[in-house]
Amino acid sequence: MDSGVVVEIDGRFFPLASDWDTLINHRDLAGHLRASATGEGRAALDGVRRPPVQSQEVWAAGVTYYRSRTARMEESEAAGGGTFYDQVYHAVRPELFFKATPWRVRGDGDVVRIRKDARWSVPEPELALVVNNRARIVGYTIGNDMSSRDIEGENPLYLPQAKMYDGSCSLGPAMLVREAPLPAETAIDITILRDRAPVFTGTTTLEQMKRSPEELVGFLYREMSFPKGAILLTGTGVIPPDAFTLQSGDAIAITIPAIGTLRNIVG
Repeated sequence: MDSGVVVEIDGRFFPLASDWDTLINHRDLAGHLRASATGEGRAALDGVRRPPVQSQEVWAAGVTYYRSRTARMEESEAAGGGTFYDQVYHAVRPELFFKATPWRVRGDGDVVRIRKDARWSVPEPELALVVNNRARIVGYTIGNDMSSRDIEGENPLYLPQAKMYDGSCSLGPAMLVREAPLPAETAIDITILRDRAPVFTGTTTLEQMKRSPEELVGFLYREMSFPKGAILLTGTGVIPPDAFTLQSGDAIAITIPAIGTLRNIVG
């Protein structure tokens, strides 16, 4: 039976019998994938790609880039929370929060949403870590942490409502498996189109992150277990200007060259 999981090696695509939960928790994932690539494989894939998640909770780290720290201080200053984010940026303990259950996650080509009760909504392009049940990073994908900045800015205690709702997270287009960490110069680019014209573009690199992926995973798994593994978004270094808000119909494209491009339409 075709599980819907496909591995790409050297431009050829090989279907796997394993389901996603079993796959990412394999003791030797890279070796298993190489051994599973038998036959000629397919030349291409068709259709919308599923998000690289099955039973995994999606968590997120905040204030890991200086740009994010500054933006969140500005948006929450009127509510008396302006210094909270500066303190977190310099603290030993990172900000970690729950982002999405698997059924709320959207994939490449799917529709993401903005809250109907929000006035100021933005996408947040992020590197997402695929972590197995032994707290080991086994892969990388692209994440879009959709956020309602006015709701969080009104009061930092409203963070769950600003961050967690149906269609507030997308992942994809695939998971990159590599045995060495991604290099610091790895770029994260975002383009937002409205009526097919760019209304915002931005870029950052992993070098701008204050905390390492391994440090973030260590804190996430410190007092919690994840029997099927977890997805961890690592924060954003690209935020549109304060005058910008998403609109229905906007097209969001987030690119990390080694992984690909995650594309979503705002519903």
